[in-house]
Amino acid sequence: MRHVIDQAAAWQRSGIRFAMATVVRTWGSSPHGPGASMLVSEGGRVVGSVSAGCVEAEVCAIAEDVLAGAAPVLERWGIGDEDAFAVGLTCGGTIEVLVREVGANVPLGRIAADVAAGVPVALVTPVDGRGCLAVGGGGVSGSLGDPSADRAAALAAEGMLGRGANGLVASGDGAIDGAADGAICAPERALLVQSFAPRPRLLIFGAAEVARPLADVGATLGYRVTVCDARPAFVTGERFPRADDVVAERPDRWFRAHEDLVDAATAVCVLSHDPRFDVPVLALALRSRAGYVGAMGSRRTHEDRMARLRTAGATDAELARLRSPIGLDLGGRGPEEAAVSILAEIVAVRRGGTALPLTLRTGPVHAT
Repeated sequence: MRHVIDQAAAWQRSGIRFAMATVVRTWGSSPHGPGASMLVSEGGRVVGSVSAGCVEAEVCAIAEDVLAGAAPVLERWGIGDEDAFAVGLTCGGTIEVLVREVGANVPLGRIAADVAAGVPVALVTPVDGRGCLAVGGGGVSGSLGDPSADRAAALAAEGMLGRGANGLVASGDGAIDGAADGAICAPERALLVQSFAPRPRLLIFGAAEVARPLADVGATLGYRVTVCDARPAFVTGERFPRADDVVAERPDRWFRAHEDLVDAATAVCVLSHDPRFDVPVLALALRSRAGYVGAMGSRRTHEDRMARLRTAGATDAELARLRSPIGLDLGGRGPEEAAVSILAEIVAVRRGGTALPLTLRTGPVHAT
C-alpha cells in the first residue's frame, strides 16, 4: 500500500482525478486482505491491486462510472456467484471492495508524509463517501462533516490502528466485520479504516557478500533496511544502494543504542562469521523483542556459537529462538539465492507460514 498511497498523493498534488478501490472484507481464500487498494486515474492508468488479477477489469469499469459522477460502490465477488466466474474470480474466496473517488479533501499528503517518517496513521473513509479523516500521531486531519462524528470515527480508527488492522467499523459502535452473514449491519455510518504502520525493520549485521542481495530483496519486500559492520571499507552506499542506513560500527554497540526501535516485526540477520562480533549482538537480539533472529554459518560454527552464547549468559529459551543455520533449504547456490532463502524464512516466520510446498498442503492457498 505504500507505493499506492505515494502515487495517490502525487496525483492529488497534480490535480489528476482518480478513484480508489479498496478491499474491505474477505471470506475464504483471497490473494489480498482488507486494506489492499488499487487506483484508477481519469486517464485510465492503474496502480495497485485488489485481487490476483481476477476482478481488476470489473473494478476499473466501476471506477470509470464513479469518476463519471456515480455514487461510491460497495461490490462483492465470490466463487459461488455467476458474476464471479464472469470476471474470472476462481480462487475460491469472496471479496468485498469499496470504490470511491478520492478528492482534494482527503489528506493524502499528510498520510504519505507520516508513512515516510515511520509515524502510524490511518485513513478513514465512510462507505457513503461523505468526508474523510487521517488519524494518527499527528492528530486528526479532515472531517466527516460533524465534530461529534469526527470524534467517534477517530476513536474507532485508533483502535484499528493500534492493532495495525484494516477493515470496516461502525461509527461509535465498534467493529462490524463479524456480522454472521457478511452483510453490513451498520448503525448510522460504516467506516473503512486503512492502517499504515511503520515499515518493518531488517537489521543486517555483517557486510558479507550475501548482505548485498539480502538488502536489495528486503527493500523490495518493504523493509526498512539497516546494514551494520565494524569495517568501514565494507559498508558504503555504493555496495548497498537500497539500504536505508549503512553504518560503520560494532554491531552490539549499534544494537544497544537502537534497541528501542526493535519490535516483533523486526528481523535480525547476523552474517559476519566472526564470533567477536556475532556473539555479542546475538546475545542482545535474542533477549530483544525481535520476531526473527538468524545467523549464518556451518553446523560446526553453529555449535561453537551456541556454546559461546551459553557462556555469555543466554538462556535455553533465548537460544531456542535462534534460526541457525539461517534460511530455508532451497538447494540454492550463490549470494542471491541464499538471500532468497533467508527472506523466505523471514516471511514464513512473520506470516505464520509452514514453508512447505503448496502441493503438500490441503485447503485454501491464501490464509483467511
